[in-house]
Amino acid sequence: MQILSYPEEATPIELRTQVRDLQEQAWPSPAGRVAPVGAPTHDPLLRPRSMLLVDEGAVLAALDVLSKEISHAGARYAVGGLSTVVTRQDRRGLGHGRRLVAAARETMIARQLDLGLFTCDRPLQALYERAGWQTLPGTVLIGGIPSDPFPSDRPGFDKVTLGDFFSARARQDRMAFHDSRVELYPGEIDKLW
Repeated sequence: MQILSYPEEATPIELRTQVRDLQEQAWPSPAGRVAPVGAPTHDPLLRPRSMLLVDEGAVLAALDVLSKEISHAGARYAVGGLSTVVTRQDRRGLGHGRRLVAAARETMIARQLDLGLFTCDRPLQALYERAGWQTLPGTVLIGGIPSDPFPSDRPGFDKVTLGDFFSARARQDRMAFHDSRVELYPGEIDKLW
């Protein structure tokens, strides 16, 4: 098994086809609306980086790391987040997702981002914590765009915010992210990453 990483648009088509199929299993598109394999999944301005756990040419798990700069509590930060994390249904529970999520965290550190922030469905919280991420109590990410915000605490949307603080400045400012509303605004394509 190996972890492969590519800019989203440079991911080989045979791997992208498998990733799209996994994503369709997890989050089916409306009938007749499946995007073509080469179409971007994310806003290119978020610099999507695809990470794939592959065994003998078969994609077992996949995710994308998105990144941008944000302002929060009077400071600017280079932030990364996880998106479209998926594991093949017949390979779940074997640690593949955890391994890939932990590798994504290390990738964000290597890219010298200040911190990582993202939301997940509450039942998946323990998986991310085992991969090195921390729950941020009371933290709400505001996605979408300023004129059409998409908060992670919207009714019927059972999400928890996770993160980690990589740079010395981010570690020093970590409490500014607890019990706060963070204006992520990744755009209209990704809403929340």
